Amino acid sequence: MVLPVLDTNLSDEELDRFVANATTASNFLKTVSHEGRLMILCHLVTGEKSVTELEELLSARQAAVSQQLSRLRMEGLVVPRREGKAIFYRLADNRPKRILELVYELFCTDAND
Repeated sequence: MVLPVLDTNLSDEELDRFVANATTASNFLKTVSHEGRLMILCHLVTGEKSVTELEELLSARQAAVSQQLSRLRMEGLVVPRREGKAIFYRLADNRPKRILELVYELFCTDAND
């Protein structure tokens, strides 16, 4: 993939689109930059999980997990599903998985030693 070159020849419409996209990307990156939310996304890459399962996997209290899930839901990264009293979450689309693959490659493999 080749990144676009931003120069002074851009039309106002093109520049507005770049700014809007930069804002969207910035909000996405802020959301995934929290270690708790990042770990939740890591667990959801393997499939849908209940809040209780996430609490156990993260060794975290329900309030903390729910707070992070709320932010992920607000940013459109996860989708909830209710089954009786249990609430399950899954990734809303492929964006978190793609970012996590890059983060894993950059920070979790021996390729960068």
